[in-house]
Amino acid sequence: MDGILKALNHRVQEPVFYELLVGDQTQALNPLIGHTLRLEFLGEKQCVACGRKVKKLYQGGYCFPCVTTLAETDLCIVKPHECHFHLGTCRDEEYGRTHCMIQHYVYLAVSSQAKVGLTRKGREFTRWVDQGANQAVLLAQVDTRKLAGELEMEIAKNLPDKTNWRHLVQGITTEVDLLDLANVTKNSLPKSMQGYVLPEFTLHKFTYPVLESITPKAKSIDLEKNTIESVLLGVRGQYLLFEQGAVNVKKHAGMLCKVDFK
Repeated sequence: MDGILKALNHRVQEPVFYELLVGDQTQALNPLIGHTLRLEFLGEKQCVACGRKVKKLYQGGYCFPCVTTLAETDLCIVKPHECHFHLGTCRDEEYGRTHCMIQHYVYLAVSSQAKVGLTRKGREFTRWVDQGANQAVLLAQVDTRKLAGELEMEIAKNLPDKTNWRHLVQGITTEVDLLDLANVTKNSLPKSMQGYVLPEFTLHKFTYPVLESITPKAKSIDLEKNTIESVLLGVRGQYLLFEQGAVNVKKHAGMLCKVDFK
C-alpha cells in the first residue's frame, strides 16, 4: 500500500495494539511483528494540516506557513510555561480555549528513566504510549496548560523532562519505584504548589509488542535517505524497531511512502 504516512495509531491493551496509517489505509502491526517490512519514501511531501505539497516539512509534518501561523505549532506548545494566551497574543483564541485553557495533568513516567511531563486531561494514556512509557503516575491536576508548564519546570529542577530515545528503542530502562518517587516529588514542591497534587496516586503499567531475541541498534533511520527492508522487531512509542535501528513514524508524517509486508 502507498499513501501519506501518518503518526501511529494505538490502543491501550496488553500489549499495546498498534496500527500503521498510510493515506486512508490502516494496517494492524502487532500480527506482523517478526515479518519483513519494506518502507520506501516516494519523493513527495504533503503538509498534515493544509495538504500543501512542499519540499520540506517541519515539526512532524507541517509546511512552513502552517508552522508560522498555527497555534498548535507555536513555541509555547513545547514550552507550556511560556503560554501567552492571557496576553491576547494567541495565534488562534479558539484553539487556546479548547486546548490550553482547560485542565491538564502533570505526571511522572518511566520510558528510559523517570521523567516529568504534562498532558491535557483525557489524553494521558495517549501521551504515555506515544512516549513509550512502561509505567506512569498522575501527580497533579491544574486548570491551564501554562500552570502545568510552571509546575513541570519546578519538578524538572530535580527530574529530567526528556526521554533518552536510544535507550527507549533498545529497551534499556532504569528501575524506579514510581509511587515512592511521586511522594518524594510531592514533598519537595513549594507549599504554593502542593495544593495541586492529587490526593492519591495510581500506578499505570504498559507493555509493548517487541521481540526480545534481537536488540535494535541505537540509530535513527531517516526514510528520506534510506529505504528500510528488514524484519520488524517491534513497536514502542512512535518507533518501528529493526535490527538496523528505529524509524520514528511521527517524525516522517506527511511523507508519501510505499509499504509492503512479507
